[in-house]
Amino acid sequence: MDLLSALRFLRLNEIPAAWVDEVWDLEFTERKQLDDTIAGELEVVGEKDFRKLYQCLLTHAAEQQHSAGIDGASQSVWAMLGSNAVSVKSLVAVLSFFILAGKAKMANGQVRVSALHAASVYLLLLGIPGSIVHKVFHEILLDTCLDLTSHCWPQDCGKKRKKDSLKSLQAEGKRSKPQRRDALEMEVDEAEDEEDEEPHFSSKDLMKIRGAVVYLVQSLLRLLQTFSLKNRQQSASNCTQIFSKLLYFEPVVGQPNFAVEQDITKLRNISEMAFYGLRLLCSPKHGDQKESLRGVFHRLLYVILMMNKGTRGKPSLLVPNQAVLATRNQAISFICHLMGELKELALPFLQILLQHICYQMVEKSEYRSHGAQAVGMLTSQMENKDYADFIKWLFNFSRCSKMAHRLFSADVVMVLLELPERTSEDCQDPELASFLPHKFLIQDLLFPRRMDDSPTVQGHVFNCLAQCLELPSLNVTRAVHSLFSATGTHTELESEITEETLCSQQTQKTYRSLPFQTVEITTTNNNNSSSSTCAKENLAHLLEQVKDPMMNVRKSALQALSGLLKHGVIPTSSENLTTLSERCRDPAVSVKKKALQCLGELLAAKPECSVVQKTWLQGVLPAVMDSESSVQEKALGALDQMLLGQVKPYSAGRHIDPSQKMTWALLDLLCHECQNLRQYFSRALTIWSKQNMFTPTFISNLISHTEADHAEAAWLLLSKAVALSPTLPCGKILDAWDNMISSKDLPTTTCCHILCVMGDMAAHLNMDTKDRIVADLMSWLKTFTLSLEVISAAVETLFQLGHSQDFKQTQAFLNQHCGELVSVSEAYLAEIILSGKGTQNLNVELMIKHLHTLGATSLHCPAKISKRTVLLVESVLTVQADRVAELQKELPASQPLSQFRANSLPTRIRAHGVITLGKLCLQHENLVQKYLPVFARELEVGTEIAVRNNVLVIMFDLCVRYTNIVDHYIPNISACLRDNEAVIREHTLIMLTNLLQEEFVKWKGALFFRFMVALVDPVPAIASLCEYCLLNVLLKKNPEMFSQHFIEGIFHFNSYDKHKTYNKFPQSERERVKFSLKGAQNCEKRFRIYCFLLEHFTDAQRFNIVNKINQSVLACFADEELPLDADGAEILSETFHILSLKEMKLQAVSHPAESSAEEETGEENMAKVVLQAAQKKMVSQVQKKAFIENMVPVIISLKSLLEQKRSPVLRDLMSYLQVTMKDYRNEVKEFFSGDDQLAAEVEFALKTAEREREMEEQMDNCSLSREARTPTAQHSVYGSPIKSRPLLPFIFATPQPPQPNLLSVRQAFTDGRVRRSREEEGAPTKSITLEGTVMPKGAMKDRAVSTPVGFNINCTFDEGLSAISSDQGTSGLGETSVLHVRSNEQQAPGQRHWNVQSPLRRKRKPKF
Repeated sequence: MDLLSALRFLRLNEIPAAWVDEVWDLEFTERKQLDDTIAGELEVVGEKDFRKLYQCLLTHAAEQQHSAGIDGASQSVWAMLGSNAVSVKSLVAVLSFFILAGKAKMANGQVRVSALHAASVYLLLLGIPGSIVHKVFHEILLDTCLDLTSHCWPQDCGKKRKKDSLKSLQAEGKRSKPQRRDALEMEVDEAEDEEDEEPHFSSKDLMKIRGAVVYLVQSLLRLLQTFSLKNRQQSASNCTQIFSKLLYFEPVVGQPNFAVEQDITKLRNISEMAFYGLRLLCSPKHGDQKESLRGVFHRLLYVILMMNKGTRGKPSLLVPNQAVLATRNQAISFICHLMGELKELALPFLQILLQHICYQMVEKSEYRSHGAQAVGMLTSQMENKDYADFIKWLFNFSRCSKMAHRLFSADVVMVLLELPERTSEDCQDPELASFLPHKFLIQDLLFPRRMDDSPTVQGHVFNCLAQCLELPSLNVTRAVHSLFSATGTHTELESEITEETLCSQQTQKTYRSLPFQTVEITTTNNNNSSSSTCAKENLAHLLEQVKDPMMNVRKSALQALSGLLKHGVIPTSSENLTTLSERCRDPAVSVKKKALQCLGELLAAKPECSVVQKTWLQGVLPAVMDSESSVQEKALGALDQMLLGQVKPYSAGRHIDPSQKMTWALLDLLCHECQNLRQYFSRALTIWSKQNMFTPTFISNLISHTEADHAEAAWLLLSKAVALSPTLPCGKILDAWDNMISSKDLPTTTCCHILCVMGDMAAHLNMDTKDRIVADLMSWLKTFTLSLEVISAAVETLFQLGHSQDFKQTQAFLNQHCGELVSVSEAYLAEIILSGKGTQNLNVELMIKHLHTLGATSLHCPAKISKRTVLLVESVLTVQADRVAELQKELPASQPLSQFRANSLPTRIRAHGVITLGKLCLQHENLVQKYLPVFARELEVGTEIAVRNNVLVIMFDLCVRYTNIVDHYIPNISACLRDNEAVIREHTLIMLTNLLQEEFVKWKGALFFRFMVALVDPVPAIASLCEYCLLNVLLKKNPEMFSQHFIEGIFHFNSYDKHKTYNKFPQSERERVKFSLKGAQNCEKRFRIYCFLLEHFTDAQRFNIVNKINQSVLACFADEELPLDADGAEILSETFHILSLKEMKLQAVSHPAESSAEEETGEENMAKVVLQAAQKKMVSQVQKKAFIENMVPVIISLKSLLEQKRSPVLRDLMSYLQVTMKDYRNEVKEFFSGDDQLAAEVEFALKTAEREREMEEQMDNCSLSREARTPTAQHSVYGSPIKSRPLLPFIFATPQPPQPNLLSVRQAFTDGRVRRSREEEGAPTKSITLEGTVMPKGAMKDRAVSTPVGFNINCTFDEGLSAISSDQGTSGLGETSVLHVRSNEQQAPGQRHWNVQSPLRRKRKPKF
C-alpha cells in the first residue's frame, strides 16, 4: 500500500505552517484549534483511514528492518516522506490534534477512537529507526498517548466501584456510621458532577474503543521492543503505571504467559499485554535493570494490596471482588516468574516488596487475609537464608507501634505455619538458622503478642493460637504444647522492643504512599522481657484474659482455652472448665454464644469425660433462661441435639452407640451431681412441649430405657416429659410402679421420679387403679422407712391422685388420708415428748421422718391440725432450762418469752421441728402472730446454725403469705446480714433479694445500707454475690436506687445522727453497733462502698449528687446548722474525699473515648470523635457554670469558717480544690474571682502538685533497673462484669501530694504566726522546703550531687544548677535506600540529662 495515499486523509499539505509551529511551541499541552474548514474535514475521518495508515506504516517499518538486516541499505520511511515534501513536524502536530481531542471528558465515541488510533500511529512512528533524528519524539506527547487508555475508556465503572467500596466498608460492622457520612458526601458530589457526566456509549461504541485500545497497547509493546527508554526514566515510569492500571482492564482467561519473547499479534487480552509490557520494562534495554525492577515491583505492590494508586495523592482501597482478586493472584504469579528468571537480581526488591506489603497493610480483616496469603506465596521463592532474614525483620515488625502492623504480623505467621517447615541445613549462619523453625514463629513472634497493648491484637493472637492446634504440622502443635504443658520450657529472644526510627505520622486509614525502599526497623536491647515465662504463668494469663473487660478479647481467649482443652494441652481441671462455663453467663451476647459453642466442641472432642459433661451441663442449662432469645435458642438447640435427639428404642441385645452413651451419662449427672440444674431442664422441657416434641413415639422409646442400667436417668427425663405429653402408655408405667412397691433397694431419686410420673399420670387412670395406688401409698408411708425426699414426693402424688374438679370432694379425700397420717405422727410425738423416759432410747431418724410427714401432710388438711398437735411441735423447739434463764436477761423488751417446757432433743430434731412449725403457721394466721416473735428471738440469740437457718427460711415463706404481718420483722431478718456465720449471711442475702425483686419488701429504713455493708463482707464470695444481686437484679428494677440513698449513706455509715433529715430511721442500739462502719479502721470499707455506688451512676446522677452534697452537707456546715465538732469534722473531711474520687468525675469529660487512640484514628471514627469532643465541651461548660454558681460561694464561706476554727479539715478542702481545678488549670482566677487569696492558694497547690508529680515520674524513669514492661490491656480497675472480685479501696482522681508537704502548704496560708516567723527569718517564699533539709554552706566541699533534669525536689543547695549533658553521637553515614521508621508512640530513650550542682558554684550565685 502506498504510504503517501494512506496519509492523504490527514490533509497535511493544507495545514498552515504557523499553526504547526504554534502547536510545537505549546509543547502539546493544549489543543490548538484549526481553521473550521480543515477541522471539519478532519472530524469526519473514520477508523478505517487510521487503520490503513497504521498497517502501511507497520509494513514499511518491517520491510525497513528486514532490508537493514540483509544488506544494510533500503529507503527508509523518513526518506520517503522527505522526498515527497511531507513534513514530519506537521504529521506529529496533526496527530496531536486528534490525540488531545480524545482527552476531553465530553468526547464522543468516534473522537475517542480516532484519538487512540492517532496515538497508535505516533507510537509506531517512534519505533521506526530514525525517529529521534527527525524529531518525532516528544516526551509530553508520549506521556499523553500513554494516558489515553484511561482517558478514552468510559469512567462510569469508577463511580460504581466507589459505591461498591462504600457498601463493602459498611458491611465491616461497627465502623459503618462514618461511612454513611461518606456515602452522603458521594451523593452530593455526584449531584454536582451531573453536568459533567460522560456521554452514553452503546455496546458497539465500547467495542470500537476497546479495539482501539488494543491497537494502542500493541503499538506501545512494539515501541518497547525497538525503542530504548534508557535515558528516559520518567517515560519508563509512566509506562509502568499505565501497564499496572491495564491489569484491571479485563479479566484474563486462564493463566497468562509471562515469557520474554512473545508474538504481539497473538496477544488479544489487554491485561495479558500489560504483563508482557511490564516484563519488557524489566529488560536491560530500558536502563538500569535494578531500577526497572524497583519501579515494577513498586507498582505491583498496590495490586497485591488491592489499592488504587495514581501518580499523585494517597492510594485508595479497591473492593476485593473476583476480578480484583484474580488480578492480584496473577501479579503474584508474575513476580514469582520474575524471581525464577532473574533470581539474585530481583531478590532485594522481593524483600522490599514483602516489607511494604506488611507495612502498608490496612486493618480490615479481608485485606489482611489476602495480604498474608500473598506474603506466604512470595516467601516460597526465597532460599532459607533470605527467608530467615525476612523472618528476623518480621519479628521486629511485630513489635511496631501501629496496631495494624502487629495484627498483620500474626496473620503472616499463620500463613507461614501452613507452609512446609524449613531446615537449617542450607543456612550457614547459626543466628539466622534460629528463625527458620515453626517453633520460633509461634513462641517468639506470635505468642508474646498475647500481652499486646491493643485488645484487638490480643484477641487475634488467641484466635491464632487456637488455629495452630488445628494445623496438621506436628511441630506446630508441639510448640503450642510446650507453652502450656507443665514440662515445656520457653525462652524468648533477648527482648527487642522496637523503636521505629523515622517519624511516621500516618494512621491506619490514610494509606500514605511510601518510597519503595527497605523498611529498616531498628531495635534496642532491653533486658526487661528476656525472662522466660513458664507454662503455669501462661495458663494463668490466659484464664485472666477470659475475664478481660474487652469483649473480643474474652471471645478469642475462650476459643484458645477451648482448643487447649480439646487437644489435651492443659488438663481438664475444675478451674479451667469452670472458667469456660462461667462465660455462658457473660454480659455480652456474642461471648455467651461463643462459650456455648466452645463447650459443645469440647464435649464432642471428649464425650466420655465426666468432668467435661458436668461442665457442659453447668454452662448450657442455665442459658435456657437467658434474657436474650438468641442465646436461649442456641442452648435449646444444643440440649435437643445432645439429649432428646439421641433417645432411641432400647433392647437388651442392642448396642448403644457413643452418642447415646453420652446422652444417658448427661442425664445421670442430672440425677445425682447436678440436681440443682433440674429447674433449668424443666424450663427447657416446657418450651419443647409447646413445640410438640414429646410425641408418643418419643415417650415409648423413653419408657423402653426404664429397664436398662441407666433407668434412673430415663425416669428423670420421663418425670419431666409425662406431664407435657398428651398420650401415655400407662401399662408399662404401672408395671414399674408395682416393681417399686415390692422392691426394697430402689434408689431414692428413682423412687421420686416414679412417684412424679404416677402423679402426672393420675388423670389418665380409672378409679379402681387410683384406689389401688392410694392404698399402696398409704401403706408405704405408714412404715416411716422412706427417705424425706420420697415422703414429700409421695404426699404430692397422693394429692394428685385425690384431685378432682369438685373442691369439697378433693378436700374430703385429703382430710381422710392426710389426716390419718397426721394422727399417726401426732401419736408418736406425744409418746416421745409427754412420757418421762421417751428421749432415753430416742430414734432420731424416725422422729425426723414423723415431723417431716406431719409438716408435709398438714399443708393439705389444715382442719385436721389440733391445738394439741401445735403444742407437741412447740415442745420440740424448747431450749434448755438453764439457757432460758440466761437468755431472759438479753432479750429485748418487745420480744415475748418462750412458754415451752425444757427438753434435751438433738439439734437435728429441733431444726426439722422449726420447718414443721412453719408449715403449720402457713395455714393458720393466728399461729403466725403468735410465733413470729419467737422466730425473731431465735434469730437474734440462737446458737444452733441449722435451727436459725431454718427459721430464716420459714420467715421468708411467711413474708410471702402474710406480708403485712412479717413486714414489722424485716429489720430482724436484715440484721442477719452481719451474722457471725457466713451461711446465714449468704442465705439472708439471697432471700432478701428475692423478696425485694418480687416487691414483698420495700427499701425502707436501714435495709439499703445493710445491703451495702454486705459489699464489704469478709468472705469474698458473699461480697461478690451481693454485687451481683444489686447490679443484675435490683438496680435494673430501680435505676435511681443508688443515687437516692448515697448522701444518707455518708451519715449512716459514720453513725452521724445530728442532721435534721438524714439517718433518722429507728433501729436498736444493738443493730446500730452491728452495722456501724464508723472510725478510721473502717475508712477503707466505706470508700469501697462509695466507689461501688458512684461507679454505677449515670453522668446525670453524678452531676445531681454533687449539687445535693453541696446543699445538704457543705451548706449545712457553712451555715453552722451542723456543728463542726469531732464527728462533724469527720463527716466534712469524708465528704471532700468523696468529691475528690475519680468515680465522681463525669464520664463524658474524663473518658470521652473508650478505645485507644491508635484504634480510633481514621475517617471511619471521625464522626464519633467529633461528637464526643462536642459532648465533652458542652458538658464541661455546664459543669463549670454549676460549680461557679453553686459550689464556689459555699466553698469560700466554708474555708473562712475552717480558718477561724483552725480546723484540719481545711487541708481536705484544699485537696478537693486541687483535684477539681486540675481540669481548669488556667481559669482559677475566674472561678474564685470573689476570693483572690483562695485563688492564689489553689494556684500554688496546683503548681506544687505538678512539681511533685514530675519528680515522681523522673524518679521512676531514672531507675537503673527498670521493671519489666507488660504491655497488656488490663488497665481497668475491674475485670469482666461476671468476674468475682473484691472491691478495691478508693482512689483519688489525681495523685494526692504527700501529707507533710500538704500540711506545710496549708500552714503557709492559714497560720499567721508561721507566715510572720518566715518573713522575719527571710526565708524564700517561692519554694516550700521541709524543715531540716536545706544544706548549710560549706557542708559539701569535696563532691557534687547530681539529679536528673526535670527533678523538682526540695532538698537543694540553691536555685542555680548546672547541667552536664552527653548527647549520643549519630553517624552521618547511612544507606540512602533504607527507609528508617520511628513511631510517635515509642521514642528512642535518649541519654539522660543530669543537673549537677557544685558547692563551689554556690558561693558565686546571688541569693534571691
